[in-house]
Order: sequence, then C-alpha cells, then structure tokens
Amino acid sequence: MKLWGGRFERGPSEVFERFSNSLAFDRRLIDADIRGSQAFARALERAGILTPAERARIVEAFDAIHADSRQPGFFEGAADEDVHTLVIRKLKERAGAVADKIHTGRSRNEQVSLDTRLWLRETIDELRPLVADLMGALVALARRYPDAILAGFTHTRRAQAVLWAHYLLAYFEMFARDWERLGAARRAANLLPLGSGALAGSGFPFDRQAIARDLEFDGITPNSMDVSADRDFLLDFLHAAALAMLHLSRLAEDWILYSSEEFGWLELGDEVTSGSSLMPQKKNPDSLELIRGKCGRVFGAYSSLFLMMKGLPLTYNRDMQEDKEPLFDAADQLAGSLRMARAVVESAKLNPEKTAAAAGQSWVIATDLAEELSREGIPFHRAHQIVGRLVLESVRAGKRPSDWTPEQLAAFAPELKPGMARLLRPEEGMRTRELPGGTGPRSVAQALEEAGKRLDAMRA
Repeated sequence: MKLWGGRFERGPSEVFERFSNSLAFDRRLIDADIRGSQAFARALERAGILTPAERARIVEAFDAIHADSRQPGFFEGAADEDVHTLVIRKLKERAGAVADKIHTGRSRNEQVSLDTRLWLRETIDELRPLVADLMGALVALARRYPDAILAGFTHTRRAQAVLWAHYLLAYFEMFARDWERLGAARRAANLLPLGSGALAGSGFPFDRQAIARDLEFDGITPNSMDVSADRDFLLDFLHAAALAMLHLSRLAEDWILYSSEEFGWLELGDEVTSGSSLMPQKKNPDSLELIRGKCGRVFGAYSSLFLMMKGLPLTYNRDMQEDKEPLFDAADQLAGSLRMARAVVESAKLNPEKTAAAAGQSWVIATDLAEELSREGIPFHRAHQIVGRLVLESVRAGKRPSDWTPEQLAAFAPELKPGMARLLRPEEGMRTRELPGGTGPRSVAQALEEAGKRLDAMRA
C-alpha cells in the first residue's frame, strides 16, 4: 500500500524500495503515530469530515492496532514503506473503507513531525529522571565521605586541595545543566505541527488549538513552511544529549585514572568491572571505558543531523528521513550510559587515606600560604615568589610540606611566621575558602544540603 501513486505509470524499482524504506527503524514511532492519528480523527469529526460513528470506528480500530503491536511478530513480513503506511494499512483492514478518510487534509510531512515530537517528548520524560538518579547517587557518595580531602588538578597536575564532596558536586552541577537542557529541548519539541499540511497549511478548517490540547502540546507551530523544514527541535535534543555524554565521559576518564593502581583513590565494584582472558590479576573499568567510547556515537549523531540539514532548501526534503536513526541511537546510548554511570557511582568506594596522602605529599597548599602572606600585608606577587622559592627548595631537598617545622619555616624567610606552619596541612587552607561555591567545609555542607533540595524539586 502506498499513500501516493496516481500520477505514476509504473511503481518504484526494487532497489529504490529497499533504499528508501524506513520501517526497519521508524517502527519505533508506532505508538506516537497511533495516538496522533486518533487525535486527528477527532479533529476530522469536529471539521465535519467524519461522522461520530466513523470517528468511533477509526479510534477503536487504532486501539486494536496498538494492542496488536505489542504482540511478537507484529512487524514480521511487513513490506510497508514506513510505519505510517503500515498503520494505515492495518487501519483499513480493521475499519474498512472509512480508513481512506483519515488522511484528509493531512500530509505525511506534518505526520512525521508530529510523531517525532510525541516520541521525543516521552523519551525526554524518561531521560530526565535518569539524570536526576545519577545526581542523587553522586550526592549520596559525597555524604559517605564528608571530610575526605583530595588534590584538585589543573593541567593534570596537582593544584589545590578540595573536599571530595566538592569534587562530586562539580559533576552534580554539570548534570543539573544537562537536566535543564533536556527540559528546554522538550519545550522546543512540544508544539503541534498538525494543520500545516505539506508546507502551505491545511485547506480544511481544523481547530489547531483543540488538537494541541488533545495531545497535550503547549501550543501550535506558527508557520507552515518553517515546520515542514524544521528539525531544530531534534538538534536541540542532540545538543543536550551530546553535552550530557561529554560530562559522563569526563567523569569516566577521571575515575578510570583514580581507580588505577597508580592512583588507588577509588575502588570500583566487581559488578561494574571485568577481568582479562589472559591476565588473572586484572580488574578493568570496562563500564567507564564503554561510556567514554559511546560518547563518540552521540557526537556523531549530532554531527550527522547538523550536516544533513545545513544545505537543505525550504521546505521538506527526503534527506530529512535520515534524522531518525541518529536520533534513536543517541537517545539509546544516553539512557544506557546514565544507567551505567549510576551503577558505577553506587558501587564506588573511596580510599580517603590515599587521597589525603596524595594531597599532603604535594604542594597543593602553596596558594594557601601565599594568600596568608597577602593577608599579612605582603603584595601577592612578592608572596608568590617567596612561596615559589620554598617549593623549589623543598623539591631540591626532597621535603614535603609536613617536613617543615614552624622554626624552619620562619628561618627560610622572615615573612613566613611560625604560626603559618598550620597552613602546611591541606585541611587548614580549605577553611579559608568559605565563599559560596568554594571548597570550605561549611560552604560544601551548605551546597550538599541545597543539592538535596534541588533534587527533590527535580523529582517532583
């Protein structure tokens, strides 16, 4: 069955059929297609094109098709061009000749846009709780080790000491932005395209606002040509998905390193790691490596649609059929990666002694010392030089910060008072960083409390 053909003397070739058919992947839209078509049947009734009895017959037939689609083998042997054609064929089998009226005043262009928007809206509603669950796992892990200290890095070099909870809250903020971006993508998608026709608007007096209310859309699309050519809402989603995967990949990279023998800061659970077929001692962070690897697939999906759309003239072009596979794959990979990341976080155990030792053995306290000198009235540039010389002398002598006594510190430079030796311990310097957003203990405790409240609001 075709939704077109009267103008053609011959049907499409077999090679074109195979090349252009999309049922293999757009079958995922069947629920959206049925729901949208039922709403359109009600719109046809309001416009006087269907009688109440005809509308009821069509809607009931769609309900039956929906139930059938849940059965194994529903799609087996289907040779339809796409899911929309399959649904219409099934409708005709169940409802008879009245099925031919369902496409009155409706273009497949707007039907595809509607189905995709409905599917994406539901998908985002499933993804956002997964983001919130991961954020919750990060908060729980932070609360398990509220006093743990580790070295923060810049340029992959130890930079300043931070609380473990502060480090985890950095990822919490990244994923909070992802949650917001997904919400923005949902809002962009949540406009009704029905009534736009193929590009010029429908010739029938449909109440578009009524259809929008029926399908729980926030409003209607304002321009029929724009909506026929529009895939911005998918790019918005893919942008949000790509950034979420980027953040997951950065977390994965950190934890791959931190759980290595060279660091030993973290231990990942057996349930999220694997072994080697050859080397008995191995415990590999495969779950995190897979998250890092799948990031490329989602980036590729974004690039694929972006490049496909960049040269298309108004309005609809068949190129746009190529939006579905990257969209579906990106959504699948993001959902799987979010679930996997949560499992990793819930399995992780911190080694606070090792993280504290790593911070104590390095000169992450150097900035704390320089700032203390500045608080004593010494220009920061001069303070920076004094502490820099202290670090250089220590490196040459193989001394750690804790190896310096108050007396030795004062003897090194007159500006360094014995009382400043307290800042050779990382936990002391952190107490000076109590500004909101800083790693001071009180600031971090407050941030953790606020994070919990934000999570509650997200989940509500």
